[in-house]
Amino acid sequence: QVQLVESGGGLVEAGGSLRLSCAASGSIPSTNAMGWYRQTPGNQRELVAVISSGGTTTYSDSVKGRFTISRAENTLYLQMNSLKPEDTAVYYCRFIGDGVYWGQGTQVTVSS
Repeated sequence: QVQLVESGGGLVEAGGSLRLSCAASGSIPSTNAMGWYRQTPGNQRELVAVISSGGTTTYSDSVKGRFTISRAENTLYLQMNSLKPEDTAVYYCRFIGDGVYWGQGTQVTVSS
């Protein structure tokens, strides 16, 4: 079992920045991947960015050049710069190892 605890969401004006964190604990295999997804009401959860335990990263086109995913051991980060109102969503951390685990979600609201 892996537990994920997210933090760092909030309200910010367009053009501002936020940093999300996700701390993983429990039985963590050495080979894994962690990522950020987001969801708005009535829509499916969508990929924002993922990073493997080896450091390989993938970003959605909508956030490339503005968001940076990183990790330090078993803590995942998402640095979000130049935020836009369309980035408003609940952001979820996901861990893939011997199973798939999700965090509880953190609200990010970007005002215009």
